[in-house]
Amino acid sequence: MTHPAPRRLARDTQHAMIAGVCAGLARSLGISTGALRLAFVISCILPGPQFVAYLVLWLVMPRDDRF
Repeated sequence: MTHPAPRRLARDTQHAMIAGVCAGLARSLGISTGALRLAFVISCILPGPQFVAYLVLWLVMPRDDRF
């Protein structure tokens, strides 16, 4: 039995709405992009550093330069 290759954590530039952070995380985790975006938007109601975390991920995650 072969295991699929691990997915590299990178911003998804093809399916990006703002910077591709949510799309890249969703692809890496194997979950729906829409579900992750919805979870992020809902989490913004709660107190915490959600926007700061998004900005840090935007700066730290490499671009996925697929065309």
